[in-house]
Amino acid sequence: MSRVLIIGAGGVGQVVAHKCAQVPEVFSEIWLASRTEEKCRRIAAQISRPIHTAQVDADDVSQTVALIRRVQPALVINVALPYQDLAIMDACLETGVHYLDTANYEPPDEAKFEYKWQWAYQERFREKGLMALLGSGFDPGVTNVFTAWLKKHEFDTIEELDIIDANAGNHGQPFATNFNPEINIREVTARGRYWENGAWQETDPLTVKQSFDFPEGIGPMNIYLMYHEELESIVRHFPEIKRARFWMTFSENYLNHLKVLQNVGMTRIDPVMYNGQEVIPLQFLKAVLPDPSSLGPLTKGRTCIGCLARGTKDGKPKIAYVYNICDHEACFREVQSQAISYTTGVPAMIGAKMMLTGKWTGEGVFNMEQLDPDPFMDALNQHGLPWVLVTPEHGMT
Repeated sequence: MSRVLIIGAGGVGQVVAHKCAQVPEVFSEIWLASRTEEKCRRIAAQISRPIHTAQVDADDVSQTVALIRRVQPALVINVALPYQDLAIMDACLETGVHYLDTANYEPPDEAKFEYKWQWAYQERFREKGLMALLGSGFDPGVTNVFTAWLKKHEFDTIEELDIIDANAGNHGQPFATNFNPEINIREVTARGRYWENGAWQETDPLTVKQSFDFPEGIGPMNIYLMYHEELESIVRHFPEIKRARFWMTFSENYLNHLKVLQNVGMTRIDPVMYNGQEVIPLQFLKAVLPDPSSLGPLTKGRTCIGCLARGTKDGKPKIAYVYNICDHEACFREVQSQAISYTTGVPAMIGAKMMLTGKWTGEGVFNMEQLDPDPFMDALNQHGLPWVLVTPEHGMT
């Protein structure tokens, strides 16, 4: 039984708090902290177990250190903004506490997926005897574990990997993002990137697409090639992979709105002068768009996220597809959040459970695919994200 400190009270933080509260045999005491403590109190009021709340500016290492020393958790679960990862890691090092996050560090002034800043903490965490688990969400996170599980059980060699993320849900709003608008739009408007034959290949944003026939009645949808952080760690830890790509679905409505916003400069992340003060257009846009947490009661439909792998087994070619389907309305009934937050928050809780129960141990900085996938895969079935394995005769080209 362990005390845990969750930093971040957005949609994902809400799911993590709910799911930790469902496992009292592991999470004996739960603290939830955010820049705005009232957000933490609102989440705590949804949960039957007592949840302690606190205020913290996670950009300020000294504030986070003071909070950690006050709470004395066994683990910090960071579901704040990606810009804050390094500051929270610094606080964990100073206080001697294990660390977990769901997304890699991004510098505020550049939209960039890269693990180099967090991988550079390897020796500092190892020397302190601490474990830092990076990217324990769904993608990254579960997709990394899916890849490791496929390699362990289904393939001798994985040669091609396609990570495919579909949101087949609908919230009925003219334009809204299903998670933090600033992070979402930075990701989507970045150049596409994929791994092929030992080198990174680049594409213009959202210019490569194809149709994919999703299972269980979702049906065919257009998927667009993007870059996502798990590709960087997966090709590092599975060097036999010759090609690795990440794909995501977008509606025509979303893409049309996004194109207009780009054309008028509202997705810029550099400051502009307005009425004598600097304003970052994307941050202003975030302020006027619907809060993703408000979409929970409005969203219907399902998500489908999975890994499609090609390779060899016993000297013969093989293809396998492992995926999860998650229902937006079922998620809201359980934790008052839609499936985008749910599919990130549940794996954060499971990663924490793996660390606190000793299923995953180590000293240093770890990506999810470096650890034994089996207990995590079992926990997905147990905690609301059941997965399916199929070996289709057809697939992506």
